Amino acid sequence: MTWARHSSRPDPADDHSRMAGVRAEEEIRLNLQNARAARTVAGHSSGALDCAELLAMLGLEGVRKEHVQRT
Repeated sequence: MTWARHSSRPDPADDHSRMAGVRAEEEIRLNLQNARAARTVAGHSSGALDCAELLAMLGLEGVRKEHVQRT
């Protein structure tokens, strides 16, 4: 008599595709959050140099506009 083991773990290929989707959603959310933060900084800074320095301090100097949608 042999015992058949049924694994309750998901297929690794399915798990990788699910994680890829989660990562993509997180990247979109983070880009949106960074763009909102950059707009807030720009609205409260005293000039272009001040804005650039503040964005650099926050690590937001490379905010990409092409992935940002206004909501």
